[in-house]
Amino acid sequence: MKRRKFLNTSATAVTAAAGFTIVPSSILGKAFGHVPPSDKVNLACCGIGHRGGAITRSLNDTGHANLVAFCDVDMGGEHTQENLKKFPKVARFHDFREMFDKMGDDIDAVSVGTPDFSHFPITMLAMSQGKHVYVEKPMARTFQEVELMMDCADRHHVVTQMGNQGHSEANYFQFKTWVDAGIIKDVTAMTAHMNSRRRWHDWDPNMSSWPKAQPIPETMDWDTWLMTACHHDYNEDYHHGQWRCWYDFGMGALGDWGAHIMDTAHEFLDLGLPYEINPTRLDGHNPFFFPMSSTIIFKFPERGDMPAMDITWQDGLDNIPAVPDGYGVSEIDPNIPPPSDGKLQPAKLNPGKIIYSKELTFKGGSHGSTLSIIPEEKAKDMASSLPEVPESTSNHFANFLLACKGEEKTRSPFSVGGPLSQVFTLGVLAQRLNAKLEFDRETKQITNNPLANMLLTGAPPRKGWEEFYNM
Repeated sequence: MKRRKFLNTSATAVTAAAGFTIVPSSILGKAFGHVPPSDKVNLACCGIGHRGGAITRSLNDTGHANLVAFCDVDMGGEHTQENLKKFPKVARFHDFREMFDKMGDDIDAVSVGTPDFSHFPITMLAMSQGKHVYVEKPMARTFQEVELMMDCADRHHVVTQMGNQGHSEANYFQFKTWVDAGIIKDVTAMTAHMNSRRRWHDWDPNMSSWPKAQPIPETMDWDTWLMTACHHDYNEDYHHGQWRCWYDFGMGALGDWGAHIMDTAHEFLDLGLPYEINPTRLDGHNPFFFPMSSTIIFKFPERGDMPAMDITWQDGLDNIPAVPDGYGVSEIDPNIPPPSDGKLQPAKLNPGKIIYSKELTFKGGSHGSTLSIIPEEKAKDMASSLPEVPESTSNHFANFLLACKGEEKTRSPFSVGGPLSQVFTLGVLAQRLNAKLEFDRETKQITNNPLANMLLTGAPPRKGWEEFYNM
């Protein structure tokens, strides 16, 4: 018997005693947006190849999920076959709208592991139907889309999680503990850097037009792949992760790696939104795809008793930041996953961060990598006074599913991941326009550049996709 039918049947078993109505706890749990702790979460997965496929397997490996539906616009592609073979009985769809129409009653939660620009419509439809959502970082491609996603999550009281996995690993708990203990305080600057090769580094910045049309693969639903984005003819350089290179579809190195490098500082130093975004270096700037090297300075104001703070973002093979005295040896950290093209350059500088406070300097990596105090002599002097750091009770995927069941709270809900993602959208706008932007944190408007202010919303959605902006 289907679980939902069972629940509806069980409702007839309600009894009355002493004037009180007694309702089974399983029904109460569903009514208040939680899956009963004894149940698995009925999970639909949107995007089941590449990164989306890895998310699907990771959620399943927790033991808390019951996979009920797969959705992918290229269901016949080679990259989807691993999960289709591993889970042959799961229902399959090309279009997420059809999936919700046909199986909405059987779905508790949804994972979204699709290209950056397509996170928004899938997530909005899911939340509008009361489904909990796990969304890969960054949450969306435009500032306004992220704003709408945060609002929708609040209105529909759903569990949300952005997929920056370090928020459930050692870096998260150490950073929080060190801030609470006053080890990390009075931070005035941070350098965040990712200097490995990117997919577009061999392209010609003098490009004068979009790639030429190619035949659409027989297995692919290209129209649905485009979703809300303006029309582009199919080309292989938009597919299989190549979408990350283009302003129209992706968020570049900043949106890809910033969520794994800047995340804990952004949350625990209460940074919110910047008041100035200044791209001081954009090598190979062009209107189509991301620069070869970028330096962007984000300025944040004083917050309570915390001083004003700058974050300097640096990417590019030849844009490696200066490191302070006592930094130590830079080696490849095995705990940091390689970039999506699989190429991590050895021996230059790990993806990571350098945090400068008035009294201490910290060296950190990416994802779950922990901080160290530099130079080493200072770290040794402080070793005995450092607080004990708690261990994580669950990884990022289990944390989401346990939150769906009411047993935990997510560590990167949209209220946390949303403002961080908006920082990236502002940085990408500055890259795209090659312009310094002044941002009003109260009105959430760009005050010195009318075009940039219009682009906070982005281009109008394609005809037929307007509804997702009104859910």
